Amino acid sequence: MMKKVCWPYFDPDFDNFPERIYGPTCRVCIDNESMEDYTVVKVDSVNKQGLLLEVVQVLTDMNLIISKGYISCDAGWFMDVFHVKDEHGKKLTDQSVIDYLHQAINTTRETPSPAKAKAYVNDFFEGDHTSEHTAIEMSGTDRPGLFSEISAALVDLHCNIVEAHAWSHNARLACVAYISDQSTDTPIEDPLRLANIEDHLTTVLRATGPRQPNNQEVKTGGGIVAGEGTTVTNVERRLHQLLLSVRDFDEPTGSPTTSYGSGSVSDSEEGGRKTVVSIENCDEKGYSIVSIECKDRPRLMFDTVCTFTDMQYVIFHASIRSSDDGYAFQEYFIRHIDGYALNTESEKERVIKCLEAAIERRVCEGVKLQLCAENRVGLLSDITRILRENGLAVVRADIATQGEKAVNAFYVKDISGNEVDMDFVESMKKEMGPIDLEVKNDCMRPSSRERAHFSIGDRLKSQIERISQNFIPIK
Repeated sequence: MMKKVCWPYFDPDFDNFPERIYGPTCRVCIDNESMEDYTVVKVDSVNKQGLLLEVVQVLTDMNLIISKGYISCDAGWFMDVFHVKDEHGKKLTDQSVIDYLHQAINTTRETPSPAKAKAYVNDFFEGDHTSEHTAIEMSGTDRPGLFSEISAALVDLHCNIVEAHAWSHNARLACVAYISDQSTDTPIEDPLRLANIEDHLTTVLRATGPRQPNNQEVKTGGGIVAGEGTTVTNVERRLHQLLLSVRDFDEPTGSPTTSYGSGSVSDSEEGGRKTVVSIENCDEKGYSIVSIECKDRPRLMFDTVCTFTDMQYVIFHASIRSSDDGYAFQEYFIRHIDGYALNTESEKERVIKCLEAAIERRVCEGVKLQLCAENRVGLLSDITRILRENGLAVVRADIATQGEKAVNAFYVKDISGNEVDMDFVESMKKEMGPIDLEVKNDCMRPSSRERAHFSIGDRLKSQIERISQNFIPIK
C-alpha cells in the first residue's frame, strides 16, 4: 500500500524575500494508509481570501469525488482535510496524479503568475487551445430554441464555434463559447467586428416578448479566465456567475415559454427527501451557520463554495459528508466579507435561494444525446436546428473540438414540458443511418403522466439525410 507522503512547501523563486507569507510550514499531505476506501488529502497553509475555492477547484478539475471534508480557516490559518476518490470510486494510486495534486494545490497557495498556473494545467490535462480563440459569453432570458438561434447567428457572422458550454435554469440561459474566424481559424481581434458580433447576438437574445426582463448581455474577449489557466471549472464558475447576474434564483414570471426549463431539485425527488437549506446564527461566535441537505452528486461542494465566494461571504469552518443512501450534508460557518453575520431575514432568504439555484443548475432533467462528427462549418447550427424543429429544447450543452472531430453533448427536453419520448429518440437514431448516436435517459424524475408520442416526419428524415454523411460513429 502506498505510504503517506507529505511535502513541505519551499519556493525557490522567492528565497530572497524573507517577508513572504508562505514558508516551509505550509504543506500538503496525501495519505493512503489511514482510510481503507479513501485517500486523505490534508492542506495546511496561511489563509487568503478565496483559498478554499481554489483548493476545491483543483480537486474538482481532477474529477475527484469529495466524500467528506473538514475545513477550518479561522485565525489566519487554513487547515483542510478531504476524503477523496477518483471518478471510478477508487483511491488515488497513480503517482503522477498524486504529484500533480500536490503541485496544483501549492500553485493555489503561492498565487503564481498566469503562465505558471497555465503550465500546471497543460502538463496534466490535454492542453489548452482556448487562448488561440476568442472568448464570448452570453446571458439572458431563455426560450425554446435560443441555443439553436445563437449557433445559427454565429454561422451567419462567419464564426466557427470551437468550444461552447451552456446552462439553462429557471428560464435563464448562460453560455460561454470560444470562437474563431471561419476562413482562417484564428482569433477574432478586430474591435469593429467584435462589436458587430456583440450587437447581433444581443438582438437575438432580446427577441422575446415584452413580459420578459431586459437583462440580456453579450461580451466578447471577456473575463472568463482573466489571468488564469483555462480549465473546466473556470468556465463552470463563470456560468454560475452569469446565471447569478440574471437572477436565476428567482422563479420565472409564469410565461408559458418557460415550462420546458430545468425543474427544481426539490420537485424532482418524488417520494424522497427534498433539498433543504437553512440558516441560523451563532451569536456567541458571530457566525451564521448554513446547513444544506440534498441529493449527492459530483461537484456539489464546488458549486456551493462558488456561490458563497461570489456573494462575498467568507467560510471559516465547514463540515461535509456523504451518506450511504446518496445524500449530502454540508454545514458552513460564514460571515459576510465585512465581518458581520447574516442579520436580516431578507439576506438569509436571498442566500438560501442562491444556494438552491446553484445546486439545481447542474441537474438536467432531460435526455442526454452525445455524438461525434467530422467537424465542419455550420454543423452545430444544423444539429440544434433539427432538435428545435422537432420539439426538443436544449437545456444544457457541452461542445468541444478534438482535432478534426466535433464532440457534442446535449441535454434535451420536450418544449411542451412532457418527458421526452424514448421511442421517438430511438426512431430518430434509426433514421440517422450511419450516425452512431449515444442516448442516455438521465431524467431525475420518472414521469407518471402519459407520454406524448411523436412520429418522424418527412422533413426530419430529409434533414438528417442531408447532414448524415458528415458524421462518424462514436468510438
